[in-house]
Amino acid sequence: MAEDASGAPAPAAQTPPRHRRRRWPWLLAILAAVIGECVYRKTRAPERRPPPPVVTVVPATAERVDLPVHLDAIGTVTSLYTVAIASQVTGVIRAVHYTEGQLVERGTPLVEIDERPFRAALRQAEGTLHHDVQLLAQARMDVERYRAAWAHRAVAKQILDDQEKLVRQLEGTVAADRGTVEGARIQVEFCRIAAPVAGRVGLRLVDPGNLVTANAPTPLVVITQIQPISVVLPISEDELGQLWEQAGHGTGLEVTAFDRGRTRALAVGALRSIDNQIDTTTGTVRVRALFDNADAKLFPNQFVNTRILVRTLRGVIAVPSAAIQHDAQKAFVYAIDSGRAHVVPVTVGAMDAERSQVEGLAAGTRVANSSFEKLREGVAVAVQGAR
Repeated sequence: MAEDASGAPAPAAQTPPRHRRRRWPWLLAILAAVIGECVYRKTRAPERRPPPPVVTVVPATAERVDLPVHLDAIGTVTSLYTVAIASQVTGVIRAVHYTEGQLVERGTPLVEIDERPFRAALRQAEGTLHHDVQLLAQARMDVERYRAAWAHRAVAKQILDDQEKLVRQLEGTVAADRGTVEGARIQVEFCRIAAPVAGRVGLRLVDPGNLVTANAPTPLVVITQIQPISVVLPISEDELGQLWEQAGHGTGLEVTAFDRGRTRALAVGALRSIDNQIDTTTGTVRVRALFDNADAKLFPNQFVNTRILVRTLRGVIAVPSAAIQHDAQKAFVYAIDSGRAHVVPVTVGAMDAERSQVEGLAAGTRVANSSFEKLREGVAVAVQGAR
């Protein structure tokens, strides 16, 4: 051990710990790797991003058209007359003259009830009437005799007065007899049941030989008028004003009835009337449209899609309704110009089944009508079908 000048031993030289000597090579390696990566990124060629793909769209053109304004609703075909005919007398059915589903006119014979008991009652009433008429005639002759006798003071005035009152009594009896005869004659007429309206007969409900009673709950036959026929449809109270402001409150407006799939027009009619109050539970008011139904395509209680032609807008700009897009603030279309899509805000007005009126778009402008999920402002587009 070395000693200093004073003769004391000198302190030993300090050496770094072993784990610190091992850390330096790793730090140098990491630093070299970072520097190498930076040099590589600066010297390598810049990465080329592929251009955005071209979006193929189906085009549509903004056109100046006459646009009809419609109100659409689901309606129910309703017969103007549905008659459930019941017997007004009690008797046995002798004959049924109709067939199921038959089209009948007013006055067509339908059911015949045995009328013999009622004709017998009619003859009895007529006999009573004839008897009382003769008694009245005799009483009138007697009163004339008494008047002549009283003029010569041959009878008392009381006898003449009694005879005159007897004539009045018999006149009342004869009047009652005439009413009985008329009632019996009506009973006979009730035995022959005819169609009160023109229409279609339903399924047969009674057969010959059945005993029917007067005013029984089960009808003998049901007749439903089908020509003309009506459709009752609900209109929202918000749309009622469009009808009410028309001439005649909309009476006479064209109404078209479509099938369930709205693919085929069944009949064309006219608006006939509007109900007198709004249903508070649904917020709608019922309206009735009338159809000739000459080809019997409308059937009672059938559900149909209806369209009321309210008015026609002349010379407005319209595009397919499917081409109009919406976000939280506005409605817009993608206009196609120079091979690119551009967002054009529009104001949507009236619409029919496939087209909508728009403001903010010039006639002849081509717009995209498909691939909306791929379109953005400035995206390159290719028109489908273009060469």
